[in-house]
Amino acid sequence: MELKWVRRGEPGALVVEDVERCGVHYLEFPLLASSGLVSHGFATRLGGVSQGKYASMNLSFTRGDDPEHVRENYRRMAEALDVDMERMVLTYQTHTTNVRRVGREDEGKGLVRERDYRDVDGLITDVPGITLVTFFADCVPLYFLDPVHRAIGLSHSGWRGTVGRMGEVTVKAMEKAFGTRPEDVLACVGPSICQDCFEVGEEVVGEFQRSFDRKWWEELFYRKSSGKFQLDLWKSNEIILREAGVLPEHIQVTDICTRCNPRYLFSHRFAGEDRGNLAAFLCLKGDGEPG
Repeated sequence: MELKWVRRGEPGALVVEDVERCGVHYLEFPLLASSGLVSHGFATRLGGVSQGKYASMNLSFTRGDDPEHVRENYRRMAEALDVDMERMVLTYQTHTTNVRRVGREDEGKGLVRERDYRDVDGLITDVPGITLVTFFADCVPLYFLDPVHRAIGLSHSGWRGTVGRMGEVTVKAMEKAFGTRPEDVLACVGPSICQDCFEVGEEVVGEFQRSFDRKWWEELFYRKSSGKFQLDLWKSNEIILREAGVLPEHIQVTDICTRCNPRYLFSHRFAGEDRGNLAAFLCLKGDGEPG
């Protein structure tokens, strides 16, 4: 399938790569893949068994899809990523900046076991073999790897999470839990809606003006003749990561937009509620005890 890459070809552009494995198409970041420490991916719509408006790789149990189709989609993603489906841990997202540390007692929650938590938009762990899972249909996935302390984080950051500086919150949670130093972190801003597709009102821009220093405003949004604004969530999250202490050379930013590629990726701005959900996956390799 032909993809629309937002910035591909520009000097210095950082990109995600399209991967096909076991009949499943997903996106991955070279920065994380080259570490050799994690299995990761961002699901596309391709390679699953869901039908109709959910076709074909819907990974949400809450949108009305056949649960057996969703479970089979997870099985296929697990095979493609070479991870254990029964050790996946799923968020319960409500646009918060709450980050939960998960361990062996959480394995399978949200997929093969009931979750005993809610209002969690970010997950961190240092347990090898646990796969963190978060959900998307235009919002921003944030991937984190601490290669020194062998720890990972995965967070969901829509505009509310971005205003709340979810990237910084996740780095600080890893620092507290694992001793992570921001300068060691490898961080990726995943596929989500691009600035040209993300129109917002004055009230949303006002929230960003309160959260970000004035020097960034020209880079983050511009006003149109209609009075509406176009907002750049990719740049916003990149700035948050840098201000949290992550080194610029350790940050990789997507160049693929969910709204620009509705046949390849689910997009709320394109389809509204008549859609499935995408998911991000991140797993620390190895089966040993945490370091």
